[in-house]
Amino acid sequence: MVKNDIEIDTKIKCLEAKMTQQQLGEVVGTTGQYVNRIIKKKGGVVNKTFVQMMEALGYDIVLTYEKREEK
Repeated sequence: MVKNDIEIDTKIKCLEAKMTQQQLGEVVGTTGQYVNRIIKKKGGVVNKTFVQMMEALGYDIVLTYEKREEK
């Protein structure tokens, strides 16, 4: 099981960066609508097979985010 709420995490990170989902989409070469669809889709961000393998091994998945240092 993925313990994170990817949708909330992404929205918070957008707020922290003062960026909309539309702007995020443009930066990564897609649309804001596609970004929204991906973050709302259950199982859309983390591969379902990977999640099943970790569950079979007795693990939950917790994603952490670390801000890169600007050079």
